[in-house]
Amino acid sequence: MTHLLGEFDCKLDAKGRLMVPSALKKQLPDVEREGLIVNRGFEKNLVIYPKSVWDKIVSQLSELNVYDEENRKFIRAFTRGATELSLDAAGRVLLPKSLTEYAGIGADVMLACQLDRVEVWDKQAYEDTLDNTPANFASLAQKVMGSKKGGNDGE
Repeated sequence: MTHLLGEFDCKLDAKGRLMVPSALKKQLPDVEREGLIVNRGFEKNLVIYPKSVWDKIVSQLSELNVYDEENRKFIRAFTRGATELSLDAAGRVLLPKSLTEYAGIGADVMLACQLDRVEVWDKQAYEDTLDNTPANFASLAQKVMGSKKGGNDGE
């Protein structure tokens, strides 16, 4: 399983192309062969998935009962705008204009690795999101991760 690390400060060029940082490409050795999928995030951001990760998600979605209205709404909303990306010879990907408009992404972009995917944020929106980190992060950690065995606080 892929575990991506890092935050990358990037810029979109005038055509909406994003240069994939070399440090991120090294973590995705099969990216040129396998490809990437970009989609809307749950917040006002985009998410880039390695194709193998996207395929697993689609497999999970295909197990949902499509006769249930909430499932159909979720599938429709989740997959809306999903687009295959491929790196050009210069190591860039073209982010679809409809998706960058949805996420309010301007020229300054932040890529934030989140386990097996990469969130794509407008730089200012990302900084604003981090400014909203819960005042008591330890309480949030306990709530979210407290039931996990062997909780390791990173020390």
